[in-house]
Amino acid sequence: MPKITDLKLENLEALFPENFTPDQIAEGQTLFLKELAESMHEFYGGKMQTVPKAGYYGFNWFNVWYSPGVSRVSTEIRDNPERSFDLSNRGNLVAVVSDSTRVLGDGDCGPAGGLGVMEGKAYLMKYLGGVDAIALCIDARGDDGKSDPKKIIDFVKMVQPSVGAVNLEDISQPNCFEVLDTLRETCDIPVWHDDAQGTGCVTLAGLINALKVAGKKLEEVKITMLGAGAANSSIASLIIQAGGDPQKIILCDAAGTLHSGRTDFRDNPGFYKQWELCQRTNPNMVNSIEEAMKGADVLIALSRPGPDTVKPEWVRSMADKAICFVCANPVPEIYPHAAKAAGAYIVATGRGDFPNQVNNSLCFPGLLKGALLVKARKITDTMAIAAAYAIAGVAEKKGLSPDYIAPLMNETETFPAVAKAVALQAIEDGVARHEMTGDEVYAQAKREIDEARALTHHLIDN
Repeated sequence: MPKITDLKLENLEALFPENFTPDQIAEGQTLFLKELAESMHEFYGGKMQTVPKAGYYGFNWFNVWYSPGVSRVSTEIRDNPERSFDLSNRGNLVAVVSDSTRVLGDGDCGPAGGLGVMEGKAYLMKYLGGVDAIALCIDARGDDGKSDPKKIIDFVKMVQPSVGAVNLEDISQPNCFEVLDTLRETCDIPVWHDDAQGTGCVTLAGLINALKVAGKKLEEVKITMLGAGAANSSIASLIIQAGGDPQKIILCDAAGTLHSGRTDFRDNPGFYKQWELCQRTNPNMVNSIEEAMKGADVLIALSRPGPDTVKPEWVRSMADKAICFVCANPVPEIYPHAAKAAGAYIVATGRGDFPNQVNNSLCFPGLLKGALLVKARKITDTMAIAAAYAIAGVAEKKGLSPDYIAPLMNETETFPAVAKAVALQAIEDGVARHEMTGDEVYAQAKREIDEARALTHHLIDN
């Protein structure tokens, strides 16, 4: 029986017989990872724990860390609330908040159903970004049994004094739009919706490099987007802000495509993000995914898990050197081998067991670290775009190819580089409480990331 530390999981294909088809291997990998996840979570009792960051040097130190000595900390923060970032762990602590109404591809899992994902976010924040985080799954349901966005908003406002930032996660649309936009304007700390903004950031990063490999320009390419939820709405917005032409973008959903004739979005205030895009994109009112895919340079799909959501014939109708981002969880809309067989030049997914993983994990640990280090009041879209270019830059330095357009999660330098870019952009945008040089941000972020990893490996070794 191999030890846990021997399970590197680097070549899952070797687990399956040689006569398995690519589809069977991909499906088997998914099932294997799910079953291993359940057994390992049960073995450890989850993924996270709380450990002291200050030492115990003898009995009287309890009187320093608690009463009576800690009274001075309380009165100092009372008289100057900003000192809470310096005298407590608030300055490096993120609340990962969810109502669990849209957990990965599994939908509404009940208030506690998102704990595995939220602990996962906390794990990645600590190991990749040197950021402490706590998973907070809340019951925001009203009398009608539906999640009430106002309850989520009120909860975040109430927990705000204890944390330096909030990561919203797995909140269904349209509630996610109201929650994020309200909290971004009313909170005095960064509120980040990783499913939307994080996905937008990392997708933009991958697209920047994919276009370089394919020899195409962002402002010139035709982009078709399958899915018009929180993720693709945010991706479209960031692409446009980064220089993409909205006239060359078509978003598709279950009802067809987004365009100025979509009265369902016009008449539903909850979907104001989609209505904005209806008015800016698809000027010719193309009204089917099949038509939208013809001649498209790029497909960005965040829709229903596959593997048959995107048809091979759609991919075959795309332009030369087509780029396909198929990022549904846990199974992409079309498997990479099938997309390549249909003519795609570059294929990216959200999974680490395929080439070109375009995953939020490349973004949020470093982005939140940078925001926390300069004590930012919010995370602007320009901060997210700066993070995207930083991610892209790390991969470009290593040498781009059709199978390498984004850094791997174990390429440590990504995260302090993102922290640096985000912190400097926060200062430029005027949302930072504290100013640092880029070198200072990079050095501190790297040091604290190294410390977090050293702690984890010390526990593994012992």
